[in-house]
Amino acid sequence: MVKSYFPKTYRQALEILAKSNPAIIAGGTDLMVKKRRWSGLSPGFSEDMIFISQLRELDYIRRENGKIYIGANVTLEKLLHDKDIPEILKKAVASMASPGVRHTATLAGNIANASPAGDTLPVLYILNARIVIGSLERENVIQIEDFILGPGSIDLRRSEIIKEIIIDDTDFDFMMYEKVGGRKSDAISKVSFAAAVSSVFDMVTDMRIAIGAVAPTVVRIREFELQLIDTPVNEMAQISGLVKDLYKPLIKPISDQRSTADYRKMCVLNFIEEFLNKAGKRIGKEKDIDW
Repeated sequence: MVKSYFPKTYRQALEILAKSNPAIIAGGTDLMVKKRRWSGLSPGFSEDMIFISQLRELDYIRRENGKIYIGANVTLEKLLHDKDIPEILKKAVASMASPGVRHTATLAGNIANASPAGDTLPVLYILNARIVIGSLERENVIQIEDFILGPGSIDLRRSEIIKEIIIDDTDFDFMMYEKVGGRKSDAISKVSFAAAVSSVFDMVTDMRIAIGAVAPTVVRIREFELQLIDTPVNEMAQISGLVKDLYKPLIKPISDQRSTADYRKMCVLNFIEEFLNKAGKRIGKEKDIDW
């Protein structure tokens, strides 16, 4: 028989996880779909469950010392309306699901689901997201690219829980987020793309690019980003061919019911070119996000 646990505190949740190793459910918007059965039947859970959405200790957004801290129970809808959340993350959230789902789903859940098509993931990658993992024994901080191991696979033990997400509070000169789906919202991504750039005296000081739904995990090449530092802003459009050539070997999408591999690859290469062209034209005029 499946047991259900409803801890009243974060500490209590950790104690239950240490003893019983149940599966964790917060908003449950992904998990309920995975476990659904025929109409009229209860979801097909085969293991004990611990419900954590009632833990107010994990429901917070805090901005300090150049970082933004997002508790594991913060819903997508709350992110969408918080003044401290970067606009590029808000744009990704606004493209997701329906308002009803966003009032229940959490950012931590989108990460834990570890889908290559997760809408917030490319943005979290370029914001250098760190995942804070809690347990009775320790608290650990893991970079998101090390935490997400593959489709549906994360570096989380059964005695551990996602406590919070930490992202950079960075003021980029230009940001771009694009999602290709079957319709404008409430659709799984065929491709998702996030990029940002900063400059000083018309020279690139920071550039980040992340691409979702084209490989087992989000594609980001930190080593190449470092090579783009000191690129003149007015030469960004000219390097689009070089940038696309470097990303091509890592763009390995699949064909499925939502799209073909060729279409996904074409979209990504077009987004890279569009980002570099727009950034080169807009930097220096005003801080901007491409809506």
